Amino acid sequence: MTFTRETDHGTPAAIATGKSVTLTIDGQSVTLPEGTSIMRAASLLGGSIPKLCATDSVESFGSCRLCLVEVEGRNGYPASCTTPVAEGMVVRTQTDRLKQLRRGVMELYISDHPLDCLTCGANGDCELQDQAGAVGLRDVRYGYDGATNMGQAKDQSNPYFDFDPSKCIVCSRCVRACDEVQGTFALTIEGMGFDSKVSASQGEGFLGSECVSCGACVQACPTASLIEKKVVEVGTPDRAVVTTCAYCGVGCTFRAEMRGEELVRMVPWKDGKANRGHSCVKGRFAWGYAQHQDRILNPMIRASIDEPWREVSWDEAIAHTASEFRRIQAKYGTRSIGGITSSRCTNEETFLVQKLIRQGFGNNNVDTCARVCHSPTGYGLSQTFGTSAGTQDFDSVMQSDVILVIGANPTDGHPVFASRMKRRLRQGAKLIVMDPRRTDLVKSPHIEADHHLPLRPGTNVAMLTAMAHVIVTEKLYDEAFIRERCDWDEFADWADFVSQPARSPEAIEPLTGVKADEVRAAARLYATGGNGAIYYGLGVTEHSQGSSTVMAIANLAMATGNVGREGVGVNPLRGQNNVQGACDMGSFPHEFSGYRHVSDTATRQLFERTWGVSLDAEPGLRIPNMLDAATDGTFKGLFVQGEDILQSDPNTHHVAAGLAAMECVVVQDLFLNETANYAHVFLPGSTFLEKDGTFTNAERRIQRVRKVMAPLNGYADWEIVQLVANAMGLQWTYDHPAQIMDEIAALTPTFAGVHYDRLEAEGSLQWPANDAAPDGTPTMHIDGFVRGKGKFVVTDYVPTDEKTGPRFPLLLTTGRILSHYNVGAQTRRTANTAWHPEDRLEIHPSDAENRGIKEGDWVALKSRAGETTLRAQVTERVAPGVVYTTFHHPETQANVITTDYSDWATNCPEYKVTAVQVMPSNGPSDWQLDYADQARMSRRIAPLEAAE
Repeated sequence: MTFTRETDHGTPAAIATGKSVTLTIDGQSVTLPEGTSIMRAASLLGGSIPKLCATDSVESFGSCRLCLVEVEGRNGYPASCTTPVAEGMVVRTQTDRLKQLRRGVMELYISDHPLDCLTCGANGDCELQDQAGAVGLRDVRYGYDGATNMGQAKDQSNPYFDFDPSKCIVCSRCVRACDEVQGTFALTIEGMGFDSKVSASQGEGFLGSECVSCGACVQACPTASLIEKKVVEVGTPDRAVVTTCAYCGVGCTFRAEMRGEELVRMVPWKDGKANRGHSCVKGRFAWGYAQHQDRILNPMIRASIDEPWREVSWDEAIAHTASEFRRIQAKYGTRSIGGITSSRCTNEETFLVQKLIRQGFGNNNVDTCARVCHSPTGYGLSQTFGTSAGTQDFDSVMQSDVILVIGANPTDGHPVFASRMKRRLRQGAKLIVMDPRRTDLVKSPHIEADHHLPLRPGTNVAMLTAMAHVIVTEKLYDEAFIRERCDWDEFADWADFVSQPARSPEAIEPLTGVKADEVRAAARLYATGGNGAIYYGLGVTEHSQGSSTVMAIANLAMATGNVGREGVGVNPLRGQNNVQGACDMGSFPHEFSGYRHVSDTATRQLFERTWGVSLDAEPGLRIPNMLDAATDGTFKGLFVQGEDILQSDPNTHHVAAGLAAMECVVVQDLFLNETANYAHVFLPGSTFLEKDGTFTNAERRIQRVRKVMAPLNGYADWEIVQLVANAMGLQWTYDHPAQIMDEIAALTPTFAGVHYDRLEAEGSLQWPANDAAPDGTPTMHIDGFVRGKGKFVVTDYVPTDEKTGPRFPLLLTTGRILSHYNVGAQTRRTANTAWHPEDRLEIHPSDAENRGIKEGDWVALKSRAGETTLRAQVTERVAPGVVYTTFHHPETQANVITTDYSDWATNCPEYKVTAVQVMPSNGPSDWQLDYADQARMSRRIAPLEAAE
């Protein structure tokens, strides 16, 4: 794609009313929706009215006075951005008087602006420069003597962009973008008149302010006042490729803007249906890891994990991998090896890994990181609704009246969606937050939760049952919906269960720690407040009762009729970019793609005919089972694609023991991660910038990933898997991921209508996309549940086996922070470390005081599973008795603490409930220091001459 700017119509599209008006602009007749601005109307006709303060990502403002027009029959010269079209209106956008007025306005701007265009980083990409030419400005009569705003000091504190107030024209676009698009309200216009200037928070530098570095202000700025450091360094881009972000499950679409083979900037694409032209600090700026010096670009092997790595050719690495897997199977049996797919890789790559294992290895020993985060979603929603995914698209939240957020922190984990949610809340929607922590959604600028239910970790099911108790006993349920759409007898059984006095808010208050009155008020609000939407995250699924909680959520939605239309539904917020896709592609040991069990004869025969082999009807091993079998001596080989199980999976010591017991661990990744410390073969992976394929986001939206640059390692990940498969004796002949998607579509009913030509034409599709839903399915279960009748499931609260007591009196829960992603392998290799250089333990002031702990002190964090040390952050964001930490830094090894308790139905680890003790410490523990030394030794690479 050659470089052209995205069209900016100046003002947003009008809110649809169904009415239209016809007017004439510069002699052309046009019919447009009522409420459209004259500026947008002219743009849609192909014209261009000069503008500076206007952009179609924010509401019209009317401050620059450059977009004046003449309207027949009206006095004066109205601003076209704030004047709506009217029936019969006759508009002229270019007259002698308008030219004179616009040049006069532009003269005032230029007289207080540096004339360094030739050396400015935005030269050729500056709206002020463009508009000066558009209005025909050739001279500035006022001169440059006297007071000006030029010569002010730059703010270069932000690692990704600079702020030069000398070049600011005070158009307020950055302030409005921060308010309207991001919803952080970190910027303001300080001062009055000539002294007006943009200020971050209370005159702070951008880095130290409330700014979250989403980039909305930079994108909105019409000058070089806010500009990316990379643009200044490299120059303006000369081509662009549209692709999809590889961070969280929102699935933002970006224009990767290039200069030659160098990436200059990632600009959120206005036509991206998941992000609508917005972004966060990770997707917008944190892509530098792709060229980081730590990245491994050559294959490596070693006979033992005690030896240094030896760089080898691709041919030798692939041949060695296949030889080792064949040797192990010959010695220990067909089921002695397996693999792990990645939720960071594309659908096509994930599909090929599970195919390699089933067709090439001859077993079902395949698992994925998606199971350790959202497998209860798949189980719970399939049982109740008949599908294993969320019910809505992200736009649906703008139709919600009541939003219930359970065990999720969208502002940190899914910030672009959170911005949309906050916009709806500012419009008047009500909010209920169920979370042990006081997250930003509980209270931040211009939003505040109507109810915060700070329940104790592990009591989700009890809390949801208490809400159901209120809804049933007060007859707030939707009887008509239930009788029409659900099994009434099952509802009656469920209603009898939840209505028992032992499940009332008063009865469970000592258990959850939440006042009964608050629970009752929240339940009434959700049941009676209009369209009620539920959004949940890992605080729901990563529990021993994760599946039960998902079903309890579904029960609430069905009981109140909040399923099957816009503004309602049950919506899991997926953590990684392709968690949904990894599940869809058959990455579980018991399921083929499309969630069909391996024991189903018809499904298995379909795959057997396509792949030309007999397939195992017996479910394979999950990751913890593989590790158990490894320590028992029966599982000896593992292929790991793009996953760091040593840092991300629970009970780190057990994971390490299992990996150490294997004879061949193959890691395919970008960096020598923690799991690679135990690997024998390292196959360097490719980034999302270096490959074609698709990701499926949390709203089931399948989107294209397009190659922006050639793979630095020589191959895209799908090509590496194909090399391994063919070395194992398979005969794969894929030339492009489009062919892999065609195979997926042929084998997977929900993907039957998904092909690259359609994705190119339409931008994206939401599955199911097939003959029954040719245009995809933004909203599920409109006319009925996929399973037929919705199923109410009795979800009895069963306390976790992880108990607090005198030795471990506190409860640890874990999560993410805005600036980092998952185990931090990517974001730690970017400037995002400026915001979060280390994991810290949040502890309530009373718990800290009782232990003699102050802000920043080293503390020992100990559980029944292990011990680590980190610094303390004393805060009231957590309740007394609860501590919290992130898991982004390997030095902390937070999962040394977490136990191997897991969800009863899916084996999803119970990360969110660990009994711990916290006490003062003198610094990192001995085992952390020893581990760091061992990791350094494991990452040794032999000199090149030794490899020869």
